[in-house]
Amino acid sequence: MTTIRSLAFLTPGNFPDDDPYAGLEATLALFAYGEQLGYRGAWIRQRHLEHGVSSAATFLAAATQRTTTIELGTAVIPIGYESPFRLGEDLATVDVLSRGRLQAGFSAGTPPHVDLLGAKVFDGDWRDVDFSHARIERLAEGLSGTYLGDEDTVIHSPGNVQRPRLQPHSPGLVQRLWYGAGSRRSSVWAAERGLHLLSGNIVGSEESDDFATAQRANIAAFRAGWAGAHAPRVALGRVIVPTDGADRATRERYREYARSRHERTLGPQGPRRTLFAPDLVGPAAEIAERLHVDAAVGEVDELRLELPYEFTLEDYEQILHDTVNLVGPLLGWQPAGLVATA
Repeated sequence: MTTIRSLAFLTPGNFPDDDPYAGLEATLALFAYGEQLGYRGAWIRQRHLEHGVSSAATFLAAATQRTTTIELGTAVIPIGYESPFRLGEDLATVDVLSRGRLQAGFSAGTPPHVDLLGAKVFDGDWRDVDFSHARIERLAEGLSGTYLGDEDTVIHSPGNVQRPRLQPHSPGLVQRLWYGAGSRRSSVWAAERGLHLLSGNIVGSEESDDFATAQRANIAAFRAGWAGAHAPRVALGRVIVPTDGADRATRERYREYARSRHERTLGPQGPRRTLFAPDLVGPAAEIAERLHVDAAVGEVDELRLELPYEFTLEDYEQILHDTVNLVGPLLGWQPAGLVATA
């Protein structure tokens, strides 16, 4: 029987083209609402050239001032566009402002829209840029507090002489880095370097064309390869849309959303044979039952609710509310305060 100890949510941070403030403010309000409901984590996507958050670090810096206890996550930052050292400075600043609540997730590989952005981001031909996991390793090295130069190297700043390293130094952040892995190889790579595992509703078809079986194998490989000095975490993502608290028109809109995405779940898609998990749309009891029989969900105790794109703030609030109050209890989940008391 599936037992979920931790509930989090991932939101796209949508905004209208002519009024980005309204969408960003609504997403900040959603983070505060999620904290009020007892979610353990609130995660934001980072998206370039779209109507969504283009700088997760900047957005989460604002979120540190609107929340006090909920984990603040990035899922995921495409590391290919980033300077690992400079991004490390931004993330460390967010972690200090949040008092150690940041959970930073990344992806490697050729970043999206590189044919349009490559010449604007990189000096020289972007085809010569190293988009490998090495960029994440450089980021982790900076966050670990590694000093630059030898032991005699110092820098002078007003009123201070110090050994140089990434500032601000936030000691625990390097143990709160995550990797969004969709393959066995990337899951093992993350485990060997002590990065926690983000596994969502997309995986590669390797030994099985069944989504849950393939995802479960990735999780098993991750746990077998874990080499971190801290305890590993696996956060599993599913698109969950309870219809219980929605009105009739909204329920039909939710169902049409699920129907429009159903065909892609019937088998491997594209040359990479990508597998997609079915969206869970319907009454809470039905969603809970489908989660109980999901082989991959049965392997974890952290569930991340992935909110659909292009829904309204009212939709998101209803989904978060129904998931906490109707779906969560059927999975053995309790709000953070009740867990601590128990």
